[in-house]
Amino acid sequence: MTDQNHDDHDDCPAPPRRHEMHAEADSAAETTAAATDSKSPAEWAYERLILYIRDFEAQLDAEHEVAMGFTGGDVGVLRIEGMGFFDPDMITFYGTDMQGARTQFIQHVSQLSVMLRALPKPSTEAEPRRIGFRLAQDLEKA
Repeated sequence: MTDQNHDDHDDCPAPPRRHEMHAEADSAAETTAAATDSKSPAEWAYERLILYIRDFEAQLDAEHEVAMGFTGGDVGVLRIEGMGFFDPDMITFYGTDMQGARTQFIQHVSQLSVMLRALPKPSTEAEPRRIGFRLAQDLEKA
């Protein structure tokens, strides 16, 4: 008879890691597994997208914010308010669509194909949101 309550978990894979950062100052979430020596495809894609978004925002004037267009289906354009990854292979985008509805878009890294767009900032906002810079700061802390 084998012991089903043994503590040897060496053959069990580590739980997946999830990380998110949002435009709101105190909105972040993370579920961390044991540290690994290599990054997952989701983490690599997340970090590269952050650099693209940050560099795109650096070219915008004070009247525009970054938005993201998605290919395939009728997803349309999303004003980016947050982004995250869920290891090993999922990327998540948070924001509002063109009708103002709260939106979360989840995509497998193998299907990732996005377009960055400059949209006029909402007239109710005094300053444009710069999510790319917040995301980059979050990366530097990690």
